[in-house]
Amino acid sequence: MITFSICFVLLVTAYFTYGKYLERVCGVNPARRVPSDTEFDGVDYIPLPRWKTFLIQLLNIAGLGPIFGAVLGAMYGPVAFLWITLGGIFMGAMHDFVAGMISVENKGLSLPEIIGKYLGVSVKQVMRGFTCLLMVLVGAVFLLGPAGILDGMTPGISKNAWVWIILVYYVLATLLPVDKIIGRIYPLFGAALIFMALGLFAVLLTGGYTVPELTSLHNFRADAADFPIVPTLFVTIACGAISGFHATQSPMMARCIRNERDCRSVFFGAMISESIIALIWAAIAMAFFGGVEALNSQLIAHDNDASWAVKEIATVTLGTFGGILALVGVVAAPITSGDTAFRSARLIVADFLKVEQRSLWKRLAICLPLFVIGFGITLVNFEVVWRYFAWVNQTLAAITLWAVTVYLHDKGKPAVISWVPALFMTFICSSYLFIGREMLHTDRLTGYAAGGAITLAVAILFMLKLRRNDKRSAA
Repeated sequence: MITFSICFVLLVTAYFTYGKYLERVCGVNPARRVPSDTEFDGVDYIPLPRWKTFLIQLLNIAGLGPIFGAVLGAMYGPVAFLWITLGGIFMGAMHDFVAGMISVENKGLSLPEIIGKYLGVSVKQVMRGFTCLLMVLVGAVFLLGPAGILDGMTPGISKNAWVWIILVYYVLATLLPVDKIIGRIYPLFGAALIFMALGLFAVLLTGGYTVPELTSLHNFRADAADFPIVPTLFVTIACGAISGFHATQSPMMARCIRNERDCRSVFFGAMISESIIALIWAAIAMAFFGGVEALNSQLIAHDNDASWAVKEIATVTLGTFGGILALVGVVAAPITSGDTAFRSARLIVADFLKVEQRSLWKRLAICLPLFVIGFGITLVNFEVVWRYFAWVNQTLAAITLWAVTVYLHDKGKPAVISWVPALFMTFICSSYLFIGREMLHTDRLTGYAAGGAITLAVAILFMLKLRRNDKRSAA
């Protein structure tokens, strides 16, 4: 429990220390007008209270990642605590906060447009399609995941029926103004998600469970040869540490915050909260089954079905009523991320095509093709979709970090805070492209060498770009 406690304290402390430092770096100015004021349209640009924007952001970014990802990441052992904590503070929270601030400073601009501003027009064109692909993948993954959980809870309603029910909700939530559905029901779902985390935290403290300690970087997976810690763990636990998907969600709340002083709570605070949720789920997963080896055995016996483990843990530790409430939080998190993923895709396409979004029929014209593609993806095997989603997600995080680095460099700020994470995530994503079982699946030495070469090449190209920027500024 010592490792878990230290990690928990570090995450909480980071909000009051590193979060405030990033405020100074980005130059948060409470007197500056925000997009909800300057661009108000009654649909996407609407001022909301800070507590609402925080809960909406938390639910937008949470999804299945800090729950399913943490449970599957726990199979690697206590090393997962290290990644959740250090990744969550110095990569994820920094990534979410600075990306959110950039959006606020640019009238709530969507992520591909922001990336294009700092990395160039050609990159922007690629990122428009790449980001839309991720949004539709997220929508599909977060449609299948909760449908699978609800299928086990409601014998009278099939999984396919739940897919259609959730899809209808997605259509409504994507089309209607942000304050009509999202602004009203998210606080309730947020309460369920927070209750779940607090309940499991209390169980860890009082339930007599033993949480393994970090004594080495040993990989506890039974199939460790196919799933090495580097890079696989860093892709498996995404949303609990760093996730490119988060930066696609930030522009929605950048359009709703009432003052720049809210940004630390909404962007940095939501990510820290998600890391705490992931930390709790990783700990309870290791402790509940009697250790990491037992967790691996149980998950292997159930086809690595994280939803089975989640339902088992919630109902046994929190009782029937508490388990139901906890599962509501587990189900609500991906559904609320799925609907905002499609909403983000709509905003990205609208920004790209410069189509105003006050008219319902224009919103519908953009949304319908996205929903058709998303439904088509649900027909593919869930495990396959999840793996590709995870890699695309982390690759987007790496690209966003490079854009953040240019932003900080051009402002004369210490760009090293994003430069190092950008290098790290570039290596993780490029080496996973070679080592990943669903990718090229080469041997580790080849994968690491190729990943290192790609990372070095990207770093050199990036340094040349920064030099060009400096020359243009000097001229």
